Amino acid sequence: MNTSDARRVLETALICAQQPLTLKDMGTLFDDEVSPDTLKRLLTELQAEWTHRGVELVKVATGWRFQSRPELRPYLDRLHPEKPPRYSRATMETLAIIAYRQPVTRGDMEEIRGVTINSAILKQLEDRGWVEVIGHRETVGRPALFATTRQFLDDLGLSSLDQLPPLEGGDVQESALDRLDFEALSSSLQPVEGEADPVDTASEEHHTPGPAEQPSLINDEPGQENPAQA
Repeated sequence: MNTSDARRVLETALICAQQPLTLKDMGTLFDDEVSPDTLKRLLTELQAEWTHRGVELVKVATGWRFQSRPELRPYLDRLHPEKPPRYSRATMETLAIIAYRQPVTRGDMEEIRGVTINSAILKQLEDRGWVEVIGHRETVGRPALFATTRQFLDDLGLSSLDQLPPLEGGDVQESALDRLDFEALSSSLQPVEGEADPVDTASEEHHTPGPAEQPSLINDEPGQENPAQA
């Protein structure tokens, strides 16, 4: 098979694939007769060929895939104007803290946010497949350590945590939520099966922050005073 035919096969497989393809998957297309180095070269050529089109070839955490360019999303959204409810700011703040401070315990998150984190928030993120427990801290009670998953990176279109936008200053919540497209992440996906309402409506317990703790930036219910600032 010549290079042109191989590139055509690879392009077709990537366009038709339901999930990102790994180099191993791509090798299977050619009975492993095409080397990984050749596959990488073909992928680079395909990326260049699609540079000026509305779809781009990108490498995410679990492999390679074609996806629409971010600047075209507003137009595509018009085809499906009804979106599922967005996740609450409390949920997305918690996700931002895990993404930028991982691995972290629930206590770490509460210290940063300045409020008690409802267990429903963490379960919600785990059910979505965005965070997981990767171990336990060797301290009293051995609290669980949370980190983001490869699925989280895929849904943001990233291949590694190194591609997360840098934080400005020390404020994880405000800086991360402004620079990372968590709003799109929270609204672009359909609810998981059996999840009637993805918006976190569970109230958080009052928590009085210590001198070193940062106040929460959220106000979960319009017209209600922020529990961290009460």
